[in-house]
Amino acid sequence: MRRHLGARFLTAVLATLIAVLATTASAAAAPPFPHTIVLPGATSAEGIATGAGSTFYAGDLFGGDIFRGSLRTGAVARFIDAPAGRNALGIRVDLEHGLLFVAGGFTGQGYVYDLASGAPIASYQFGTPPGSIVNDVIVAGGAAWFTDSVQPHLYRVPIADDGSVGAFSTLTVTGPAADLTGDFNMNGIAASHDGATLIVAHSADATLYTVNPTTGASASIAGADVPNVDGILFEAGRVWAVQNFGNQITELQLSADLSSATVRRVITDPAFEIPTTVARWGNRLATVNAKFDTGFPPTATTFEVVEVRR
Repeated sequence: MRRHLGARFLTAVLATLIAVLATTASAAAAPPFPHTIVLPGATSAEGIATGAGSTFYAGDLFGGDIFRGSLRTGAVARFIDAPAGRNALGIRVDLEHGLLFVAGGFTGQGYVYDLASGAPIASYQFGTPPGSIVNDVIVAGGAAWFTDSVQPHLYRVPIADDGSVGAFSTLTVTGPAADLTGDFNMNGIAASHDGATLIVAHSADATLYTVNPTTGASASIAGADVPNVDGILFEAGRVWAVQNFGNQITELQLSADLSSATVRRVITDPAFEIPTTVARWGNRLATVNAKFDTGFPPTATTFEVVEVRR
């Protein structure tokens, strides 16, 4: 009896050891996630968003083109060759309806593309340049919301159940988020899960505000001290705020009522070179280097996505 028990124990130990060795060998054989991913042929960069699986989309700021790639493998190629004259700043994926929304920056425009084919679906002239800089976009509450960095306006594009988009409307923001004292004011945008509250990053004020999507009334988020704030990501009560010229991403824990924020940590990386926007894939964050330290427009010859652990 003891001999049988000893044999069984030895067999179990050997089986466990083999399983551990196999797992270790598999992990060692698996290629590491890419730290940086160069956008081939990009002349500038600004926006990034994630789609299905490890897919990401990034934009050529002054060229308007959109790149599509994999955060897992690092493979990337030009996906949308935009018409001349377009910009591409903030980007947002609407997986439910198969749409890609792009903020048109200094054109005062916004664009909608088919997520599968890249075919253009709609374009909007929100404001008249140079008095309008359409900087970022979020999809929430059955609509896409675009920010304007030089007007106290948010632009709303309704999304129907069938994925069609309608005429836009303008929401005038009131309260502290309507401050226009800086060259760039309202910038990044996020929303609560139900779309009942919008969150905007205000670059000139170095902080975050909540905005009521019905009335436009805004309120400060106490403790959100984020100089050089640009794009933001809000999930599960946390905000990741990109601070471009600070070369960092600050993670903030928001209170349940979104009225206050506490810094959880600050993410830095040697590969950051003026990151502007941020997206999430699993336990990783992806940002894009705008390289505004080389000029505006930038004179750098390469632009890349940078992956870090969140």
